[in-house]
Amino acid sequence: MEGATFLWLIRHAPVDGVKGTIHAADAPADLTDRAQLEALRSRLPRDAASYASPARRTIETARALGLEPDPVREFGEQDFGDWTGRRHDELAASGGEAYAQFWSDPARLRPPGGESFEDQVARVRLGLSRIGAGSATLVVHSGTIRAALCIALDLTPEAALRFVVDPLSLTRIDRLATGWRVISVNQRVS
Repeated sequence: MEGATFLWLIRHAPVDGVKGTIHAADAPADLTDRAQLEALRSRLPRDAASYASPARRTIETARALGLEPDPVREFGEQDFGDWTGRRHDELAASGGEAYAQFWSDPARLRPPGGESFEDQVARVRLGLSRIGAGSATLVVHSGTIRAALCIALDLTPEAALRFVVDPLSLTRIDRLATGWRVISVNQRVS
């Protein structure tokens, strides 16, 4: 791939739903923080390519930022399989050994019917490889951003899970001919 790629990674707005839930792809975004959305919009490059996870909350956030993103399946959140739509407290109380076991090694283990964070990293790597040179905005999930940081910094998946990525935060990374450069992580733009 010729030339540098400059990536603006934005975590979607908070989910408009019950906190503590493993939300499905159709969960809507809470777009009431208009000031933060406008602050983020002012920091994004003009005429950049725009991508998003196909999830409703990422597409809605992108549109609230004035973007018309191409949905990219590889940028979806980690698939929690049978646990999707359920609350963490409920799973902890009734999820049996599988739930407790998963959290002992969340980078490598898979929820029933789902994927591991390692699987997500491989998926995100493929998605990033398809973005050409120039500037691009990606409105995605916290796990997707952690996966991109895992790739950029050549981290273990376990180490990448330590990053905090807040809703409506900005992370900036660049893919250069000589490797990756990290500009900022989890920046709250105001």
